[in-house]
Formats: sequence, structure tokens, C-alpha cells
Amino acid sequence: MADNSSNVILENIVSAIELPDSAYERAESRYKDLGEWLHREESKCSRFEPKISPQGSFRLGTANRPLKGEQYDLDMSCNLQEGITKDVATQEHLKKLVGDDLEQYRNARGIQEALSEKRRCWRLDYADDISFHMDIVPCIPEDVGQRAILEKRMIESSSFNDTLAEEVSELAVSITDNSDPQYSQYTNEWRISNPEGYAQWFESRMRLAEAVLNQRMFEAKASIEELPNFRWKTPLQMVIKLLKRHRDTMFENDDDSKPISIIITTLAAKAYSGESDLVSAMENILNRMGTLISPTIPRVPNPVNPVEDFADKWYSDEHRHLELENNFNRWLFQAQADFEALRSKENIKNILEAAKRGFNQSLDSTFVSKTLGLAPAVASPKPKAAPQSSSRPWCKL
Repeated sequence: MADNSSNVILENIVSAIELPDSAYERAESRYKDLGEWLHREESKCSRFEPKISPQGSFRLGTANRPLKGEQYDLDMSCNLQEGITKDVATQEHLKKLVGDDLEQYRNARGIQEALSEKRRCWRLDYADDISFHMDIVPCIPEDVGQRAILEKRMIESSSFNDTLAEEVSELAVSITDNSDPQYSQYTNEWRISNPEGYAQWFESRMRLAEAVLNQRMFEAKASIEELPNFRWKTPLQMVIKLLKRHRDTMFENDDDSKPISIIITTLAAKAYSGESDLVSAMENILNRMGTLISPTIPRVPNPVNPVEDFADKWYSDEHRHLELENNFNRWLFQAQADFEALRSKENIKNILEAAKRGFNQSLDSTFVSKTLGLAPAVASPKPKAAPQSSSRPWCKL
């Protein structure tokens, strides 16, 4: 177990940046309401057994408060589980089917903003006391042949055991994508996705913190399966929240060039070794993340579909000007430096500066000094800073 004072300081930052439980609960009520709407008798989707599920950071319990007051981004899937296959429907047909019901839902719930079509999803914009936009991806279960291929890939490339590979492959879906040249055609070649399978893999990584989860079960007087992921609060989840906030702060004015969340989440989950405290988990993850990037394509493979590369934009001609791999490496270097500064045992000023610079958090000096058992410190040399790109300095120090 690492020194407890550093854990207290990091946990204080997590508490300030993480999404409040009330936002998770509001999001849950909204997607349940939408699911009930799609099951009503008048719904065009009802006869196809629609299932609305959260995905992304809400599903994993790694969501943060927006850095600058933006909307919360809630990613959902709308899986029509029965009666529609690629033999009888095109991607366009599926997307329109779901979109028609969503438009009726928008009108019935008095949502003023127009339903917006995105490349793979429909967007609903809420504007009330908790401002959300909900991105709903239409999908259908992947066919048996493709699931068998995915299962084999996971065993061979992701080191899944047979049971986990089988369970995860069963959750694979085919999604709509209006940029696909075959979007309006009958074809078996739809884009494969598996957000729920990814969530199960992520849960298997969180479960490495057995002692932490046992404590959560004791506190909640429930089995861990009964708790939503945002209530698990494992060191892995907290590290990812911190890393994403550090990324957002560093690239506040350069959103297109910042490391994407799925890369940070995947590498962190792979690097995690079951540490039971936040500081030890952060240290291990920051030290190992870079070593888990493959020198060959796929650079950061999707663990539940290993031929998919989450880092494909790093080497695409279209995105080369963004210097994405270089920016990831600069961010990782700076995150390591700021974490090192936050662990200072004798200098409060270093801690306060690292919290502000790295996480946009103004820690109370009295709280920090009390936590460390020190008096407020005087100025000292600044911690090392990431090497600066001549074209994209991340901030002024």
C-alpha cells in the first residue's frame, strides 16, 4: 500500500472531477424511459424486442464532469434482438426504423432540439437541470459465423479463456454507418461492434481488485453483480477518470489532437494488475501503458475484436497532420511528471501547481498541509515538463 497521504490527495481530486451519482441515476431513468417507449404497442420497433443499453464511460463507471460546462455525453445502443437480419434489412432501413420511433419519443417528451442524425447514431438533446445529449446507435445481433470468428480471435490474440471469449462473442452486434458505401444495399458486411462485450472484459480487469470489491459488497450489503459499475469505484476506474481529466486539461484548446478515451481506457485496463490503492495503481499503469502499444499494426487492438485498431488514426494519411501518436507520448510523459509532483511528501507548492496544471483543480493549501502533516511550503523548483512540440505547445507554464 502506498503512502496514505498521496492517496487522500488523489482521491480528493477524483471526488471533484467525477460525475455525481445523481447524473448516473438521471441517465439511467432516461434510458429506461426510452426503453419502455420502444416497447409500447404503437412502436414500430416493439415487435423486434428492442433493448436500450448504456455504453462507453457511463457503462464503465469512468465518466467525468464536463471540463467547461459542456453537455454530458451519454452513449446508448438500441439493439433490435429478434426478427431483423442482414438478409431482410439494409443499414439504412434499420436506422430509419429506430429514428422514426425516436422522433415520436422526442415529440412526446417535449424535447425541443431536433433529432439529429450522426454517422452511426441518432442524437437526442435534453435541456433541463442536467444537460445531456444521448447518442443512440441502432444495431442487431451479429450472425453466428462472425461470432465464431471473434471468439477465435479473442482466444488467440487477447489471451481470453474459452469461457470469457464465448460469453463476449455472443454480445457482438452489427451497427449502422451512413458513410459505408453499402449503407443502402443488402449485404453481410456491416461494421461490427461490441460495447457490452468490452464492458464485460473491463469488468474482468476491475475484478482483479478483489479486496476493494469485497469491501464495496460489505458496505452495500449486496453482491457485486447487484451494483451498477459506477458504484464499484475501483482503483482502475479512478485512475482512468484522472487520466482523462489530465488529457482534457492538457488539450483543452486542441480537441481534435488529444488522445482518445478508448485508447487511454484500454491501455490502462491492460496495465492494471489488481492494485488495491489509487497511488499504486496509477504508478503501475503510467509506467506500463506505453509498453503495451504494439510496434506493428494493430497498435492498440480492441481486446474484444483484435483486428480492430483503436489507434488507426495514428497512421492514416487523413489524420497525419494531427501528430496523434506524438501527442499521446507527450501527454503520457506529462501525466507521469504531474503524478510524480502530486506525490511530493515535503512540498505543498509542487502539489498545488501539479493539481492545477494537470487536472484544473485548485486544492486547498490547508487541506494539503494537514494531509501531509506539514506547514505551507515556500517556492521550489518546478517538476519536469513534457517536451514541447514547436507546432503544438500544450500550455504555458
